[in-house]
Amino acid sequence: MRQFIFTLCLCFVVLSSFAQKTNPADPPKKNNKSGVKKDSLVKKTPPFLFKNTADSLAFIEHAYLGIPSQALPDTAQRKDFLLIKKQYVLSYNQANNCANWVSWHLSQEWVGEAERSDKFVPDTTLPRKWYKATPNDYRNTGFDRGHICPSADRTSSEEDNNATFLMTNIFPQAPNNNQRTWKYLEDYARRLVDEGNELYITAGVYGKGGVDKLAKLDTLIGTKSKIVVPEKVWKVIVVLPDKDTGIDFERIDENTRVIAVLMPNTQDLLTDWTQYRTTVDDIEALTGYDFFKALPPAIEEALEKKIDAVVLKK
Repeated sequence: MRQFIFTLCLCFVVLSSFAQKTNPADPPKKNNKSGVKKDSLVKKTPPFLFKNTADSLAFIEHAYLGIPSQALPDTAQRKDFLLIKKQYVLSYNQANNCANWVSWHLSQEWVGEAERSDKFVPDTTLPRKWYKATPNDYRNTGFDRGHICPSADRTSSEEDNNATFLMTNIFPQAPNNNQRTWKYLEDYARRLVDEGNELYITAGVYGKGGVDKLAKLDTLIGTKSKIVVPEKVWKVIVVLPDKDTGIDFERIDENTRVIAVLMPNTQDLLTDWTQYRTTVDDIEALTGYDFFKALPPAIEEALEKKIDAVVLKK
């Protein structure tokens, strides 16, 4: 767990150090791995000013290892628009009307007794003229309203759980994927937290064309056919022993456990999520994203090229 004083210091740097803004029209670029030192905080922070302290603290917590794209809170970036919630950070794609990816920190502090809300609602924080997906867009489509950041990862309060039911955190998910394979991966992640770990997680979607409960391939759903059904879903999990002292950056090395999973958004997928383990490099090659940009290049490269091989307890 990061020390509180470190968080405040980093927050101060974030809020006071931006003198430069990238062109929002620039396409996503891979990190050139040029040897940025881990104490060069300005190079790790986004090129915009936060609206408030709450946003800055949320960004620092959930995007602690860097965000995988060049998302900005700029409407010109309609396919990679940054939204910051207290509970997670996400990149929203206005062309697809769902998120590209969501990043969140999972530790014991986020787990409590709050009940599952089940109140799916449009996200009114999206730009005013953008279409806002509604629960009805998923009605009778053959797809589940699949969470990217799971409801059960945010049970410390009713407010936190409600945030996972915002439609910007939801995508059209094949029922067997959502209710079995993807769920089992989510359950395993929370088990790691129960065993004394904290996790940095980023998950998202890719492509166009998923399979509904009737085994039919669909590319679009919604009352106005505006929501793209993804072809694949992916997740990257960094596992750290949860400690009250020390800085997380300094506890991450080439041996840190990383779980990367890529699976089809279909009905006939295997129930065992471990069969879909892959490398972060493979997910980067597919999506064009760049993970772990805040880490020293040597550690970043080591973590991205290995496949998790831990044998799960039955």
